[in-house]
Amino acid sequence: MDPKELRFVKADDLSWETVGEGLRRKVLSYDSSLMMVMVDFERGAVGTIHQHPHTQMSYVESGVFEIIIGEERQMLQKGDAYYIPPHMPHGAVCREPGVLVDVFTPMREDFV
Repeated sequence: MDPKELRFVKADDLSWETVGEGLRRKVLSYDSSLMMVMVDFERGAVGTIHQHPHTQMSYVESGVFEIIIGEERQMLQKGDAYYIPPHMPHGAVCREPGVLVDVFTPMREDFV
């Protein structure tokens, strides 16, 4: 199922895509200006430091994560969120298995 412009999203209807060791994602829905993605992490999985031209906000749906944004590090858990401006180096280390919900503007063309 193509999640482009889905108005109602049932996550169980979408397939996981493996994107790294202990990492998988589901693109929930998107259009040219906005995208929402679920990322599932196993304990110890690493979202390597990277940067992109998109603004990103993320919500910790479950688990515990060490989030790195620029030179700052914070431990975040269920219910916490964070903001990443465009071109800011960032990454994550999963301390307890969990899921992040990422929102990007504009959408990440490299994810589809």
